[in-house]
Amino acid sequence: MPFTISWISQFALVRESAVSNPGKGDLTDHESLVKAIKQVDIVISTVGGEHFPDQVNIIAAIKEAGKIKRFLPSEFGLDVDRHSAVEPAASFFETKAKIRRATEAKCQSSPRRDKVVIQGDGNVKGVYVMEEDIASYAIKAVDDPRTLNKSLYIRPPANVLTFNELVSSWENKIGNKLEKTYVSENQLLRNIQGK
Repeated sequence: MPFTISWISQFALVRESAVSNPGKGDLTDHESLVKAIKQVDIVISTVGGEHFPDQVNIIAAIKEAGKIKRFLPSEFGLDVDRHSAVEPAASFFETKAKIRRATEAKCQSSPRRDKVVIQGDGNVKGVYVMEEDIASYAIKAVDDPRTLNKSLYIRPPANVLTFNELVSSWENKIGNKLEKTYVSENQLLRNIQGK
């Protein structure tokens, strides 16, 4: 039952289990997992086969450790949400999908619900688009004669917002007013320069 906890390729914890000694490297030792995870920023799981479901224990330890920047579950290879496998592989991929859902539910962060830092006065407009939308427009532009030797700007009017408008939208969604801290342009420049 090998699993790896890695910190930018500088730290690795590997526990191996032999067929004759399945207790070696027990993923149910919560305290041990938390202790190891507190030493790293990124966790990469490489558990295999029958131990995929045990990754919920790693997820619980990550949640308790509280400082992990990224978790990569052992899900290498086929995209478990996009496959047309038949049994017994379909059940195997379903197990991996359950770990993906658990990771999404417990490890992904959402915007804060209490306070926010706003650079400048928050009134500068920006264009917010999804990568998938950019990809779709790029593909369409390839065959559109109107785009030949032209620059294509993607600025859907509903996606042109100030940061204050984004914060207001988030406040409406969560039903709570955020404590706002504004960082002036001069202070931001001093921060960047390390002053």
